[in-house]
Amino acid sequence: RLNCSLCAHPDRDELILFGGEYFNGQKTYLYNELYIYHIRKNSWAKLEIPNPPPRRCAHQAAVVPTAGGQLWIFGGEFASPNGEQFYHYKDLWVLHLATKTWEQIKAPGGPSGRSGHRMVACKRQLIIFGGFHESARDFIYYNDVYSFNLDSFTWSKLAPAGMGPAPRSGCQMTPTPEGNIIIYGGYSKQRIKKDVDKGTLHTDMFLLKAEGAAKEEDRWSWSRLSPSGVKPTPRSGFSVASAPNNRCLLFGGVHDEEEEESLEGDFYNDIYLYDIGKNRWFPAQLKGPKSERRKRRRGRQAEAEAAGEEELQLPPPQGPQEIIKEVVAEDGTVMTIKQLIPGAAGGKDSSGSEEEEEDEEEEEGGAQSQPVEPCPRSSAMVAVKHGVLYVYGGMFEVGDRQVTLSDLHSIDLHRMDGWKVLQEMDPKTQEWLEESESDEEEEDDDDVEGAEGGEEEEESSEEESEDEEGEQQHPAVQPGEAQAQFVARTEQYWLRLARSHMGPEAKDKKVLKVAHAMAKTFYEDPT
Repeated sequence: RLNCSLCAHPDRDELILFGGEYFNGQKTYLYNELYIYHIRKNSWAKLEIPNPPPRRCAHQAAVVPTAGGQLWIFGGEFASPNGEQFYHYKDLWVLHLATKTWEQIKAPGGPSGRSGHRMVACKRQLIIFGGFHESARDFIYYNDVYSFNLDSFTWSKLAPAGMGPAPRSGCQMTPTPEGNIIIYGGYSKQRIKKDVDKGTLHTDMFLLKAEGAAKEEDRWSWSRLSPSGVKPTPRSGFSVASAPNNRCLLFGGVHDEEEEESLEGDFYNDIYLYDIGKNRWFPAQLKGPKSERRKRRRGRQAEAEAAGEEELQLPPPQGPQEIIKEVVAEDGTVMTIKQLIPGAAGGKDSSGSEEEEEDEEEEEGGAQSQPVEPCPRSSAMVAVKHGVLYVYGGMFEVGDRQVTLSDLHSIDLHRMDGWKVLQEMDPKTQEWLEESESDEEEEDDDDVEGAEGGEEEEESSEEESEDEEGEQQHPAVQPGEAQAQFVARTEQYWLRLARSHMGPEAKDKKVLKVAHAMAKTFYEDPT
């Protein structure tokens, strides 16, 4: 699922997931379920607690250690299954972790209804910044700041001195040990003419500083930060968490190239760290075993693709293309989405990586060093516990399809010696219904709760695509033919194939992109 919250339990070796959404191409399903991930058992468990908050996504959650642990939740949005009606919440809830009870806190003077905002716990208060509110006709982005006092249970709107960030949602918000707040990046859009909006990726950085030591009301001020080092490339949909050694981290995201009527995205799976004390950004570097280091000297680029070394200063542009290759390797059907997941987890499907894999297995005497980094994605849920970063779910897009992930990866931020796959994607939870499918199918789908109805649909589409694969002969690669020549010669064939799977509604540009990816994949591995 997407846009849920994931927090580390303050005392136990557990992660707490609440809410979120799942979109299957036709309908949006929202959740108010609570799941606990038991780190030592590597298992999820659903907690049934009466009277939970209403279903929602794009809310914010923060954990404080008070009274055996409390999970605080504010805001978010609800959307009807057809996406035509939505509602932004402005309610505040607390889950008492010791007694496993929900409680709604009704206090006046809080923020207006919103989603995409950010909230952190900072010195006995919750601080909320930004977000957006959207209605059928209009939208508004916020840059206001509110504080909720965890002792008096009262809201106050802060009026910091100085020039603060422009209105935005989805930014990085990190508390510092001194009780200050750091804001980085985010996304906003403006209406430039009727029915045309222009999006902005923010890359600026601010410090919200608590000036006064007065107990009644702190005085706050904004100042702009100019960090040194290598900043993350512009993106939205990134995920953030506090890291060890007075650092915060940023994971993944997407850079959308907006053109009229279309959106093309490059997705990332890199990690950037920000050193709060030194005011410096730097890309995280994975440390591999000795044999990997030897191979790095032989060929750094192949190694970066095959063994998951994160060359993060300039994230490789072929990253997202690799996803398209993997997903549409066999005609862009749902079945190929399934095939991506072991590829991302086991590294076997990355084009050009097989030789490296074989080398590695010979050197290591086994397959334990296979790369297992999470595939590039945006809107992943992240949490840090005992210096280990956990990354759950998120999404990426292929053509007009949105692939919602449910895998779980981890990496030790102290050792940085590689990713671990804790839970692989379950392909049976993947379902994608084209918008143009018949009304009868839509009616049949009305009773489906969440993604549970996807299994039968998934299996039948897999069988169909296998039949098609068996019957269909792709054009052969001629001896000595270069990739570009093959793509040019067979372009019309791949265009017809891509169009048949993506449907008549898909944009020509996207169909062409997928067709070329299919042709290149077949050229590299015509078996």
